[in-house]
Amino acid sequence: MRTRRWTVLLLFMLLTGFTAPADAEEPAPAATAPIDMVTLKDGSVIYGEVLEMDGGILFLKNPANPDNLIKLKWDNVAKLTVTHPIPFHLKEGTVLNGTATAGPDGVLVIHAEPLKGTMEVPMSDIKSVNPLIQPSVIYVGNLTGGYSQTTGNSHLRNASLLGELVARGDLLRLTMNIRYVYGDDSGALLTRNARATIKLDFFITKRFFWFTSAYFESDKFQDLKLRTALASGPGYQWVDRDDYSGIAKDMTLYTEAGLAYFNEDFNTTGDTSSVRARISVKWNWPFFDDGITIYHFSELFPSLQNFSNVFMTMDNGVRFKIWKGFVSSFQITTRYNSEPAPGTGDTDNLYLITLGYALDTTRKR
Repeated sequence: MRTRRWTVLLLFMLLTGFTAPADAEEPAPAATAPIDMVTLKDGSVIYGEVLEMDGGILFLKNPANPDNLIKLKWDNVAKLTVTHPIPFHLKEGTVLNGTATAGPDGVLVIHAEPLKGTMEVPMSDIKSVNPLIQPSVIYVGNLTGGYSQTTGNSHLRNASLLGELVARGDLLRLTMNIRYVYGDDSGALLTRNARATIKLDFFITKRFFWFTSAYFESDKFQDLKLRTALASGPGYQWVDRDDYSGIAKDMTLYTEAGLAYFNEDFNTTGDTSSVRARISVKWNWPFFDDGITIYHFSELFPSLQNFSNVFMTMDNGVRFKIWKGFVSSFQITTRYNSEPAPGTGDTDNLYLITLGYALDTTRKR
């Protein structure tokens, strides 16, 4: 009888997965964000996460701030504690990777890894902390296109292609633009316009540069075989990336003014050429992590021989990020020629909705 009871108990334990109690293991503590401490020379203490120090500005991540970022002048920092390993770049070229604690006034004690050694470094000898190293050349651009077609009672076709590529180095910036628009009705041509520009900027200072540009355009319905503008002159970068924080951190704005040789070859009327000024404005404003980009680009060519003779082209648009690099854009292109070919108007507006891909090799945190 006793044997039967033990047999039943054993079967019950096997069927229910019963195991003997064991000492319960405590769950691992959740990982927390690093907490660093900055003490200013006026005695203020600020907590957060040290992200970077470059160009004499210390960037501290702090959720209490509206854009999660605090900027402090490195010259105003008296003490610094960094709890997570980051690289410290010294002015003489050495790079120390590790954490840091505050030493005597004006001295930082760096706990280098992986050797676990320590080194006292005057804060004035530190050139940068965890700098974001950009590639030697940064490429930014996009290629978008649109197409529509009708069949049945009408046979319309419309196609467009827009492209831009900007390659920026320390001293040079190369900008290329293309545009092609085509439309027909049952094979009868409705519109055909092509434009291409190329421009090279040489930066003399961080803001001031000298440009050389070439503009080419043809348009069947403006009686234009080829419009050419070769220009050169000074330019100024008023706003560049990281000049501002928050929603305007990626905004750029520059203006240019110079002299241009301007030539127009027409199909049916006489050709013209003149010396003109070239005035240009380019504004680009990406925000919401490049989710939306508003842009403007204009070129004005007033004749220096006849001030009433003006040619102007202007692009205004907005671009939306769809997924990763894929984008959709809406653009209005306006062209004005105060002295058009006989039988043509002085103003053309082009409305484009396109879909394509955008490229940006800028490294971001």
